[in-house]
Amino acid sequence: MWFKGEGQLSRRGFLKSACLLVVTPFLSSCAEATARGSFLNLLPEQKEIEIGRAYIPYAVEEWDGLYPEEEVQAYIRTVGLALVKQVDRKLPYQFYVVNSSKVNAFALPGGPVMLTRGLFLRLGSESELASVLAHELGHINARHHARFLEKQFGINLLLSIGSLLLGDKPYGQALLQFSQIGAGLMTLKFSRDQEKEADRYGILYTYKAGYDPAGMIRVFEIFRSMEREGRPPEWLSTHPLPETRIREVSREIEKLKPSGAFIVDTQDFQRVKSKLKETQASFEEFDKGKRAFGERNYRTALEHFRRAAEIYPENYPARAYMAYLLAKEGRVVEAERQSLWALQIRQEVFLTNYVHGYVKFAQGEYQTSLKYLQKANQLIPDHPSTHYYLGRNYEALGHRSKAVEHYRLALELSEGKAPWAEDARERLRKLGGI
Repeated sequence: MWFKGEGQLSRRGFLKSACLLVVTPFLSSCAEATARGSFLNLLPEQKEIEIGRAYIPYAVEEWDGLYPEEEVQAYIRTVGLALVKQVDRKLPYQFYVVNSSKVNAFALPGGPVMLTRGLFLRLGSESELASVLAHELGHINARHHARFLEKQFGINLLLSIGSLLLGDKPYGQALLQFSQIGAGLMTLKFSRDQEKEADRYGILYTYKAGYDPAGMIRVFEIFRSMEREGRPPEWLSTHPLPETRIREVSREIEKLKPSGAFIVDTQDFQRVKSKLKETQASFEEFDKGKRAFGERNYRTALEHFRRAAEIYPENYPARAYMAYLLAKEGRVVEAERQSLWALQIRQEVFLTNYVHGYVKFAQGEYQTSLKYLQKANQLIPDHPSTHYYLGRNYEALGHRSKAVEHYRLALELSEGKAPWAEDARERLRKLGGI
């Protein structure tokens, strides 16, 4: 939740700009590491896992949060773990369904795989779902993400980034480096050769797991049909699909000479898909609310979020946005009710902790606000508004040095463009921080 309508840079915009801002002893520009050839060193597997795990909260927020129901999350884990038994790299694989209506799937280094609700609803069978997950596992097992990181950023920066963020006082420089790596991962586009390699792995994994490997062809045909209709899926922006690719996949399947009975579909898949269909109207309202929010049409946004929650009470992103807007209007009792509801549904995500911390700040409960904003900051350490409100809380509680630290970070991370930037500068002046 980046509150784009509040005048802040969007998450993607901020991540993309971060590369231009960072100068370190290890990396003076994003191209320098490539020129040095440092990518010839291999990123240790444990560090690859650590980096992937660190960016799960970013990816969750980028794609509108986790789908609320555990039954859906458990199902995708079951399918994913059946495929994991066939892979070579033994990593802590994780599988998630995220709320976005966009048609996409993606992976992070070291094991996390995410599938959007929008893509799930486009698929017709479990074998198609398995083929998508297997393809993403192919990227992980071919170390495509790790190779990109090694080439783009250099081993020294990758090895140091985790330790730079440890402790109570992460420097703005470290946070910008952290954003820089996230920018690369969130916008990573694979080459045709990498896609071919991931396809080969994916076909092999589905085949060995007992799924119909032709599920991958059916998925590509779905994407191709969407492209012809003028609605190309988000997946195509990072996974090129030239005309030859379906033919190449067909040849790979023929090489396996598949025979016997394969899993094409299951009742579990259709049951979970039906559940997602039942909640689709709620997320359509949420999408309308986000658009209105981005246009700063807050009354309209609030009504859309309210309808989204009425249709599907577990729609925690809608409740969180509603709580934020209610708190801005001074309706703090209603705001707290909504933020608590959202928090009870998903306690482990940035969004619910940040919003509840904001609501408690609006109520003047500074110590409680700190608790939730600190949790939000642990999940996503470079969110500018989190640092601003941490500063406000510390100032209210009389912790001047900590307030100064967070105001400085907030201004640095936002490039001084947030709506609260002038207030932060004025508070720094009064506290002697400028």
